[in-house]
Amino acid sequence: MALTAARIMLRALSPPLLCASGHVPPASLQTTTFAATFGIPYHSHVDMAVLRRSPLTLRAFVRRTYHSAPSRASKLTVGIRREDPARIWERRCPITPDAVRELVQKDGIEVLVQPCERRVFTADDFLKAGAKLHPTLQPAHVIVGIKETPLGEVLTDPLPPPALHVHGAQHPLLVPRTQVMFSHTVKGQLYNMELLSKFLASENRSAPDGGALLPRLIDYELLTGEDGRRTVGFGWFAGVAGALEALCAMAQAHLELGVASPFLYTPRPHTQPSLASIRSLLRDVVGARIRSAGTPKSLGPLVIGVTGTGKVAEGCLSILEELPVQMVTVDKLHSIVTNPNTDLHKIYVVHAHAKDYFVRRDGHPFERSHYYAHPDQYVSEFHTKVAPYLSLLLHGAGWAPGYPRLMTNEQLTTTLEIAQTLGKGRFACIGDISCDIEGGLEFLSRATTLSSPFYTARPSTLPAHLPSVTIMAVDILPTALPLEASQHFSKAFMPYLRSIISEYVHPQQQPMSEEQRKIQEALERATVASGGELRAPFEWLRQPLGVWKDSVQAAVSAADSVSDQVVKGKKPAPAGMSPKKRVLMLGSGMVAPPAVAELCKRSDVHLVVASNSIKDAKRLTAPYSNATPVIVDVSDLAAVERLVADSDVIISLLPVPFHPSVADLCIRNHKHLVTASYISPAMRQLHDRAVAADVVLMNEIGLDPGIDHCSAMSLLESLRAQGKEIVSFTSFCGGLPAPECADVPLGYKFSWSPKGVLSAASNSARFKLWGEECTIDGDDLLRKYFPDVPLSNVLKFEGLANRDSLPYADVYGLTPFDGVRTIFRGTLRYPGFADLMHAFKAIGLLEASTSVNPGHWASFVRQALEKKLGTLIMDDPASIRSALYSVVPAAQRDNVLQALHWLSIVPISLSEYVASTETSYETSLPPLPNKPTAPIDMFATLLAHKLRYNPGERDLVVLSHEIVARPKSPDAIAPLTTPGSEEEVHTSSLIAYGTPQASAMSRTVGLPVAFATLQILDGGVRARGVQGPSEKEVYMNVLQRLEEAGLGMKENVRRSGKGGVEQTLRKHWRRMEDPVRQ
Repeated sequence: MALTAARIMLRALSPPLLCASGHVPPASLQTTTFAATFGIPYHSHVDMAVLRRSPLTLRAFVRRTYHSAPSRASKLTVGIRREDPARIWERRCPITPDAVRELVQKDGIEVLVQPCERRVFTADDFLKAGAKLHPTLQPAHVIVGIKETPLGEVLTDPLPPPALHVHGAQHPLLVPRTQVMFSHTVKGQLYNMELLSKFLASENRSAPDGGALLPRLIDYELLTGEDGRRTVGFGWFAGVAGALEALCAMAQAHLELGVASPFLYTPRPHTQPSLASIRSLLRDVVGARIRSAGTPKSLGPLVIGVTGTGKVAEGCLSILEELPVQMVTVDKLHSIVTNPNTDLHKIYVVHAHAKDYFVRRDGHPFERSHYYAHPDQYVSEFHTKVAPYLSLLLHGAGWAPGYPRLMTNEQLTTTLEIAQTLGKGRFACIGDISCDIEGGLEFLSRATTLSSPFYTARPSTLPAHLPSVTIMAVDILPTALPLEASQHFSKAFMPYLRSIISEYVHPQQQPMSEEQRKIQEALERATVASGGELRAPFEWLRQPLGVWKDSVQAAVSAADSVSDQVVKGKKPAPAGMSPKKRVLMLGSGMVAPPAVAELCKRSDVHLVVASNSIKDAKRLTAPYSNATPVIVDVSDLAAVERLVADSDVIISLLPVPFHPSVADLCIRNHKHLVTASYISPAMRQLHDRAVAADVVLMNEIGLDPGIDHCSAMSLLESLRAQGKEIVSFTSFCGGLPAPECADVPLGYKFSWSPKGVLSAASNSARFKLWGEECTIDGDDLLRKYFPDVPLSNVLKFEGLANRDSLPYADVYGLTPFDGVRTIFRGTLRYPGFADLMHAFKAIGLLEASTSVNPGHWASFVRQALEKKLGTLIMDDPASIRSALYSVVPAAQRDNVLQALHWLSIVPISLSEYVASTETSYETSLPPLPNKPTAPIDMFATLLAHKLRYNPGERDLVVLSHEIVARPKSPDAIAPLTTPGSEEEVHTSSLIAYGTPQASAMSRTVGLPVAFATLQILDGGVRARGVQGPSEKEVYMNVLQRLEEAGLGMKENVRRSGKGGVEQTLRKHWRRMEDPVRQ
């Protein structure tokens, strides 16, 4: 078949897209794939590849004699490409040395091999087979590899045709190359649209013949038989390797439960020389131990579930045969898991088919043909029928947009709730071999690597009391078995390669057998682009291609041109356009939505939200055209750095321990950073480096710290400008449930883990009050609280001293220290919080150094008391009551017992001692931990469940400063501890309630972060190094913008007198410290 430009441009057959299982989905899916892909539920196999697709410097290979291309090819030349060096585990090869030998010796084909020392076959193996080494494969007409070609190594120029052995034959002066690979473009994957662009005339205006001689792109994934099933692939080997890696992950999950299982001895596939040796170890070591000693009794029967009907599932089941397995059906799972007499010397395997868990909404039986035609009419019941009983799920079923998921995030919660009632280790581990990011398993947030094959998944919808799930999701599993996988692949691919070769060496139409015709038709179906044009079935890819082109300007891609893919600076904007300012937000938690909304109001800003949950990132960015979601593992610093390098300002909403490492990346790449967290010692150490790099690391720009600093600095600066000196500074802040939502124990609710609040109950505190430096030991913090903090005529609060207030003398310029009467910072709670929390502490519920293991929640208090008192307590009401009374003051006993009853952690029989028992309380309880646990952790799990915010409930933020000032005078004035009539009491306060759109806490943290970020983007912050909002240009901007957002501080002033905050604190402190008054 002639490869003239005219013939190439006229090819237009219609290959169907393929599901991961190898089946052809309905045609309607082909038009919807891009929409889902743009939403990014695709194979994110390349760890932020959209930002790292860059050329690779060719290695200097020493002591090799390389083949060089003549001016006119004498033979058809096939090139075997090395894989992207960034893929350190990729060792597979599409053609074996034995196949090369046949091509060279029998077919007279020249074979060039690009050297690679990682490849499973050595250079000597190929040289002995008759191949030659070549550093670039420039002379090759046909270039074959496994994964995508690195962008800088894609050869697009045409070549002279091979010498023809047909007398009088006419042939063109040049012919296009053919590139064969898993291109990861055919589902509209945005991260590889740049690769696709290299094959299209519309993106290569200067290409010869208007692009008609650009290469032909053939994708292995589209090579199918007439039945629609894939004929060339690694699915079986993915199943084998995936099962082994998942067994290893399960063994570690068991260790975390305190149990060593036989699967600790499972061989990791890449550590063995052959599949035969792997089978031997699995059979003779792991299987033998199970046969002789059984599996751990505490784990119950080990049940492995397999999904899918393709090669992946076949591979899983094949390797599991080396174990003493018993195949079971779905309907037997409950009896196997719950029967105490189930034989533990076997592994139970259930191969769950679609008919076992997909049900029709109308109640009719499952029909495969109907399912593929009407997938929207089906729902999955896998989460109740199968998942709760499994020890390990090996997920090998394919998924496509428009089809029901195997499990949603919400269904995971249901599964784990059920699993907790069935015993230890149920649904604790998953091997997702299909690796569809947020696909069949919605909670699969990212792929993993062989270097770090599994991670702990915890979707944001999962309640705090439920355990996380360990997931193995390696996206290049077959390369763990590189020898056998390559041999299998080469054998399957060779008939297609010979057909491609034939098109070059026999361009005139030749008679062909039926089998040859089928192969050629399959190649046509697998051709994505040729002659510079997309084949007809793939014309829809122009839509994601356009999105990619637009996103280049939005800084999602770092690639600039066809020939030079290394980003050396910011890409110039098109004529008439200004480049967008680029912001990277790391994290997508509670405070993110208001910040995202504020940043995206600016059309000159493009925001990238990077999260370990692509669902959360998409949810945040979906309403905005100038925001892009990406997925990133923050422990992968290289991936984070690629994002940092392509941004102007970075916002870190990550947990505090991550901030210094992010700051270090910002310094290295000369980028600015904004966080809402306190400046840690590790962060402070970066100051000099940040100054040298001309970078500002802006911290403490949330609520507390943040707005409190800004408002305090503003008021203090104003008073000093009026010639006044500061006598006293007190400040309180608190995030609370709105009063109508606070009728619960502690008067408090949690929107994240309660452990931080519980731990803070043991912090020591230091402050200055009425001229005296005061200290509260951590053991006394809850006992020495301040009742009736006078901040509102309506709301009543009590206050707790907040750590060390004295360093703020320097922060706020309250010097000389002896010249200031009071410096106090505190935390607000509703009345009753401190007493009840102190009782909880006295009972032992906040202990972190001991552990308890109650059989039910009602015995939690009794066991905690036993640990606290060091004595055995009988399990009867009188004994428990006596123990409680020994640690709880008489005046508080009724309230404490009522709270313990409400929390369901004392026997119901104790309710007779509760003076006023509330009957309308939530009786649901989280599952108990399945191992000994510190009381503080168990209590945190309970409070996260019982004291969570319910839908429609709102929160409240209260911030208030009181500053006592008096005029400066050169004459002698009254001592600080003898207030005079010249003293003024200035207050600055903020009271904000949550709205249906956002909580008060998220607004008061997220908006200051956004305001500071925009100010830095606009060049409005001159300070460099590690900073807080201490500069006037910063805090005044934040306060002004908060005022515009309806969150302005309200200031007031009155003459000094009784009833102020400082005097109230003094009164209560004197009572606490005076033994007589105690």
